[in-house]
This record gives sequence, structure tokens and C-alpha cells, in this order.
Amino acid sequence: MKRHSFFLFLFGILVLACSFAQQKMPANDIRPSWCRQSNIYEVNLRQYSASGSFTAFAKHLPRLRKMGVDILWFMPITPIGVEGRKMTSSDLGSYYAVKDYKAVNPEFGTLAEWKSLVANAHRMGFKVITDWVPNHTALDNRWVRDHPDFYVKDASGKILSPYDWTDTYKLDYANPTLRDSMIDVMKFWITQTGIDGFRCDVSEDVGPVFWTQCIRALKKIKDVFMLAEGEKPWLHKAGFNATYTWSVMRAMADLYTGKIDLSKFTALLDSNIAVFPVNACRMFFTTNHDENSWNGTEFEKYGNAYKAFAVFGQTMYQGIPLIYNGQEVPNKKRLKFFVKDTITWNHYEQASFYHTLLELRKRNPALAADASYKILASSNDEAIFCYLRESKEHKVAVLLNLSSIPQKFTVKDKGLIGMPGNVFSGKKEKLGQGHEFKLDAWGYAVYTYL
Repeated sequence: MKRHSFFLFLFGILVLACSFAQQKMPANDIRPSWCRQSNIYEVNLRQYSASGSFTAFAKHLPRLRKMGVDILWFMPITPIGVEGRKMTSSDLGSYYAVKDYKAVNPEFGTLAEWKSLVANAHRMGFKVITDWVPNHTALDNRWVRDHPDFYVKDASGKILSPYDWTDTYKLDYANPTLRDSMIDVMKFWITQTGIDGFRCDVSEDVGPVFWTQCIRALKKIKDVFMLAEGEKPWLHKAGFNATYTWSVMRAMADLYTGKIDLSKFTALLDSNIAVFPVNACRMFFTTNHDENSWNGTEFEKYGNAYKAFAVFGQTMYQGIPLIYNGQEVPNKKRLKFFVKDTITWNHYEQASFYHTLLELRKRNPALAADASYKILASSNDEAIFCYLRESKEHKVAVLLNLSSIPQKFTVKDKGLIGMPGNVFSGKKEKLGQGHEFKLDAWGYAVYTYL
């Protein structure tokens, strides 16, 4: 890099850092507005059907809409590099080794078929986002040949790979031409295919300078939804609408196995709320493509607590919940990452469970990401976690038994008095002062008030 460019880059970082420190995030300002009471459904297209194609997936759209899905997140649909593939040359490789930023992976279909899928999804009321990989490219991406200055190199001039991802090369965002080029290819997918935003891979490693510039440019075209694969508060200040909650997901597994107690779990939640901007959207999940493939299924990690944690993720403050494809079956196997491993779609046993939660979230403003959140004290706070979500006259109370023992308890709050509806039984219940609740091990109850 030329010396004057290096100092300009450092100056840019300092200016942005100062502006971030002084910036006051407006309260209750979540954009786009359609994501306030929304949800995300992650699509692993390769494993979704026998063909793994756009056209095969399109047949599932009516089912998913009926279940209550709003935002479809597709794992990368761009072509995958061949050179240096992690497995053998006959395998399909990693979605995240991008060979061409402006093309469609022929494994899935054509650009015209992708446009048709997006248009069809929009007609049915979905929003569509795609996985975007800005941190690195495949070894045989044309930029390696045409723009070697786009890449991070060692002292000898060798292009470096990030981490142990030896099928990729790391991009150098100190290069302003790279930043402009990356924004240009992202604009292509918005203007030419009509998508509504991006899930941005390894967002933290790319840095605030690029994201601030990029998101401002994209929002001049469309009010896109931007999801960061990251968990640092500065991502919101750079323009992202939503960030991951990895720490909470890991804490759920630790709570289930007894590595931490409930007080440490709730303290972590309080810490997250304290350090993130008021208008932050946090994506809560029990599994996703990485967790399922590498760390185990939700059943391996949470056992019979998987539903309780799903209820938590669907109702938590600042949250936007994620469902990974197959959870509605439920899928009980780890899906292979680099090779074909089709989901077995059969009885959709959990579709009704998720439908209840998704529809409640969409109907009741008390579950909007910016609705208020209050912990309710119980007679047994060592095992019971209760909280109240509220927006004007609307209230939703969530009661969770986060222990392996059935519990009887009372809730020390007048907010539960009255005749609320029990979401899962579909019946109203009379709750008076000192009402004794009973929950099974890892049980849950959700009550709604108008």
C-alpha cells in the first residue's frame, strides 16, 4: 500500500471512531419497519431438496407462509471455487468460497430462476435476503488474477487465507477500490434481482469503515435489512439492523448441562441489553447451519429443553427469532457441510408449535423488538424465569421452567392478574394474586393480554 493511502485510511478510522463514540442512537427506531415483529427462516438450499434447486424450493413457499415465516435467508447462492476445495475435487465445496460475486451457482439454477423465485416470494408476502461473503473469496475468484491488490499479503507478497480456511483468500479493506467494488456487486443483487437485504458473513473482521460506507450506499437504493454475523455493538452504529446472540445461545447450552445457573444466564441477558443500542435487533436462535453441522443438533445441545429455549428466543426483548430449515420437522441429524445431505421432510411435527409462536409475534405488538421488557420475580428464581413484554395495552407474559425438575411457584407481580389467554392451550385462565403455577421440567407457558 502507498504511504499516503495508509495514513488516509488511518485517519478515516479515527474519524469514524470519534463519531461512533459521540453518536446517540435514537430509541425505538428499528428500520426497515417490517422487521419489528418479523422472523427469519434460514434456507440451506443444497440440503433442502433432492435437486437442491431454486425451483424445488419454490414448492415449499406456501407451506412456509402458512407456518408464519416472513424473511427468507438463503445461504450463499454464488458459484463456489474449485481450486483448493476443503474436500476432494468431486465434492461440492463450501458455500463461503465465492468464485464470482455477480453470478449464480449452477448447482441451484440460473439467474432468471433466482429472479423468478424472489418475485414469487414477494408476491406471497415474504422478504428475501441472501448470505454475503465480504471477508474472503475463493482462490480462483477472478479478482485474484485481475486485482491482486485487493488481498492481504505477507511480507513476501503471498496472499493469505483467513484462519484455517485454506480454500479462501482474505480481502484487504484498506484498499478503497476494493471497498467500491464490493459495494458495486452488492448493489447488483438489489437492483437486478430485487432482494431485500443481506446476512453478512464474518462482519466483524471487515470493520466499521467499510460497513458505514456500504450500508449508507445501499440504503440510498432500498431500505434494506442488514444482518451481521457478529456480536459487537459497533455493528449497529455502522448501520446493521440485527446482530447475532452467540453468547446467549452458548449460555442456553451451558444452563441445560448445569455449567451455569439461572442467575448467570439472566445476568448475561442484562449485560447484552446494557451494552447494545436501544434500537438494536438481536437475532436469537437455538441452531443454524454452523451450529447444526459443527456443534450438534438442538437435541444434542438442549435435550428436552429445546422447546423452552425456542419459546425464549421467539419472545425475548430486542429479538428477531431465527428458525433453521428442518426445525419444523424436526430434523434430528447434523447436516453435512461440504457434500450433499438432503433433509428428510416427513410429518412436520413442530410446524404447529412454530406457527403458534410466529403468528403470536406478528399479531401482538408486545412482542415487537422494541416493546418493553420486565423480569417478573417468582417464588423460585433459582429455576423459574418469567418476564413481561408490553406495548401500550398489549401484554405478553412468558413463564419458563429452566430446570430439569417440575416446579410449582407463584409470581410476585400484579401484572399477571386477570383473565389472559394461554397461547398453547387456546383457553383463558383466571389468574389471581398468589396463583400457583405448575410447569413440567423445562416447561413453558405464554399468556396474552389485549
